[in-house]
Amino acid sequence: MYDLLVVGAGPYGLSVASHAAAAGLDVRVFGRPMASWREHMPRGMYLRSEPWASNLSDPEGRWRLDVFCAFRGRPARHADPVPLEVFAEYGLWFARNAVPGADERTVARVAPCAGGLDAVTEDGETFRARTVALAVGVQPFAHVPAALRALPPDLVSHSSHHTRLDRFRGRDVTVIGGGQAALETAALLTEQGARVRALVRADRLRWDDVPPPWERPWWRSARSPHSGLGAGWHNWFHAERPGLYRRLPERTRTRGAAGALGPASSWWVRERVEGRVEVLLGREVVAARAAPGGLRLEVASRRGGSTVLETSHVIAATGYRPALDRLRPVSPGLRALLATGADGTPEVGVEFESSYPGLFLAGAITASGFGPAMRSVHGATFTAGTLVRGVRRRLRTGPAGWRIPAGRRGEVPEAVRR
Repeated sequence: MYDLLVVGAGPYGLSVASHAAAAGLDVRVFGRPMASWREHMPRGMYLRSEPWASNLSDPEGRWRLDVFCAFRGRPARHADPVPLEVFAEYGLWFARNAVPGADERTVARVAPCAGGLDAVTEDGETFRARTVALAVGVQPFAHVPAALRALPPDLVSHSSHHTRLDRFRGRDVTVIGGGQAALETAALLTEQGARVRALVRADRLRWDDVPPPWERPWWRSARSPHSGLGAGWHNWFHAERPGLYRRLPERTRTRGAAGALGPASSWWVRERVEGRVEVLLGREVVAARAAPGGLRLEVASRRGGSTVLETSHVIAATGYRPALDRLRPVSPGLRALLATGADGTPEVGVEFESSYPGLFLAGAITASGFGPAMRSVHGATFTAGTLVRGVRRRLRTGPAGWRIPAGRRGEVPEAVRR
């Protein structure tokens, strides 16, 4: 029986595994390292976060992004965006050096067992552990507006469904959304020869400011400190004090996680959008249906009235909405035992343990507990160290710490195992 199984091999899963291995735990990692970054983001994108705020986490801080970039002969400079391809390669390098070898199979089901949890891989093999950390990333939670969900993928797709956008060259494409993914996708489509419009629900676009210089007078730093989520005290609190954020009232935490940082886009995308991409503000798709050559959209204006647009394809860059009912691969029986907050995500304690002892969560699904930093790579450092402390505490608790539902002592009912 393993001490810890880590399900997911993105920045959070790899960071948790690195800390667990360094702590001497018997740990196994499942998932293809950096798969979301390599397979669900268009080529040509850049990280929104600063290079120094984009590190995966190992306890000694040896395997940082700037170290990798130095090996590559590409300095990681402040206010110099990092290409997506470079970051994905960095994650693979981190996995080779800081993490026990990953089992690249997908875990299809996690369910309780006597003394711990079972993880069943896609090919049917079962692994047993005292604790499990789910770090499934954001892909299970991709959100498409209701008006578009019934249409087939050749007409409507989510922005995370693309690694290449050049297949849209010469076509009319409508991008839904006003955040980073939407506007950078629109810019890339335009640069690759598509006819593009962006439909934005808000009345204006929001752009991040150019970061202030790294070295500056102390009084400027005191007025607006750097943080992993941008300059300013508001961002600093969210980025650097997730433990304090966890102490806020639940309603405040949930509201802050949902709307604290966006939607907005990076300063370096602005010049690629303004004057080049048709942006329709205050618009929302209320109905859509297939039509010859693509689809027909009914678009409502916030000022009243509606118009009809025809396009060949819609890309919904409308973000992610974590929720328990979409948390793969938790079994239905285990899912029924997890307490949730007002936003439908599982509640987690101060060390990222769910309400079921031994099941830990990491990443975007914990944002309502620890704040918007959990939606960024920067949050992996706090998560990894804190979560592994929680795992070690749970392991010290021993079998007596497991609250086994009704059944013979030491046996998990079949309804819960499923």
